[in-house]
Amino acid sequence: MKIAVIGLGFVGLALSSVLASRGITTIGIDSDRKKCSKIAKGIPTFFEPNLEKTLKKALKKNLIITDKLSSINNCDFIFITVGTPQKKNGEIDLSFIKIVVRNVGKLISKNKKKPIILIKSTVIPGTMKNVVLPILERNSKKKAGKDFGLISNPEFLQESRAIRDTIKPHVVVLGGYKTKFMRKTEKFFSRFNPNVPIIITNHQTAEMIKYANNSFLATKISFINQIASICQAIPDTNIDDIAETIGLDPRIGNLFLNAGPGYGGSCLPKDINAIINLSSKIGVEPTLLNAVEKTNKLQISNIMGLIKQNIRKIKGKKITILGVAFKPDTDDIRDSMGIELVRRLMKSGANVTIHDPKALDNARKIFHSNAKYATSISSALKNCQCAVIMTKWKQYEKINNKTIKHMNKKLIIDSRRILSNKNLDAKYYAIGLGQKT
Repeated sequence: MKIAVIGLGFVGLALSSVLASRGITTIGIDSDRKKCSKIAKGIPTFFEPNLEKTLKKALKKNLIITDKLSSINNCDFIFITVGTPQKKNGEIDLSFIKIVVRNVGKLISKNKKKPIILIKSTVIPGTMKNVVLPILERNSKKKAGKDFGLISNPEFLQESRAIRDTIKPHVVVLGGYKTKFMRKTEKFFSRFNPNVPIIITNHQTAEMIKYANNSFLATKISFINQIASICQAIPDTNIDDIAETIGLDPRIGNLFLNAGPGYGGSCLPKDINAIINLSSKIGVEPTLLNAVEKTNKLQISNIMGLIKQNIRKIKGKKITILGVAFKPDTDDIRDSMGIELVRRLMKSGANVTIHDPKALDNARKIFHSNAKYATSISSALKNCQCAVIMTKWKQYEKINNKTIKHMNKKLIIDSRRILSNKNLDAKYYAIGLGQKT
């Protein structure tokens, strides 16, 4: 068996590394030559736990990295995992996937092999039927279902656990027509992901499943953040105890009930905006989803309000942001609430210092010399007038009175409640905890 993975970003690199580490001949393809060169040396272009180890194992076995799309020839399965970034109006940009699909179509037109093409990229309902399928058939001069298979296969990877989720996903979704290609694909996944439920449906439903999944997760986060805001206004109220208790209800579940500064990353913000945009286009008012997004944006406004309330004028004040990765164990800052807070503080004239164990280089690409970058927590806090903890990095659990000794004004806003059980010699606010009486 020979498999091609087109697009070596978060999803594609995790998938190709796991496939090849299992002994499956895998060709990882990306148009970026520099990226390919690094990956071929066993160096991932982003941080993800266990990825480097899995990649190096894969390279020793059956992983070939190339920028040549023609390498898909004679592959049994072709996974397309290129990005579908968000436009300013919220809809997704299909330009990358259109280019790849067009070129794949031209290549399979000259090939006697009948490959199965799986789209893992997140696309709105109707994309496979109305965009991908016509482009493939037009450029290959072949018929889907007869000369090649075309299957929707949305991914559900969580950043910081991509390798684990690739090996053992909670579900495998296959969308398309029930042909011999679908049967072959089901057989492949039953072996690749044993004991994992496989849902077979049509293209549009498979596409919608991904958006429904992420919209629900975003809703849970905005819900618990709304409750956290209420708790904060009630003395001695604890959002963590509330979240733990309601999470024990099997109808609710305990995942995604960690109150904080709002959801971020490469998936939830983009996907909820895309489904809001689609809903409006088809004449459905997305009332709940609009409220979810509005609640998410309010979290940063609440933090800004706390800062202003305690230091009054922000202009000229030194403020330290602890954590700009959207979650721990990743260097991803896409749609990060920490990054958004830095932007707002800078707009208000603050002198911002950033600390993050993994994401400093990515932050530097955005803010350049407009911010200071600290490699240690103590140097980040030195002479600052306010520190805001935005990411739940384990390193921040070690903060104590010695660490904050050289703060100019000892004001800490903890959006993750990491330090809530410490007796700090500081004015301390924790998101979701009412002030102690």
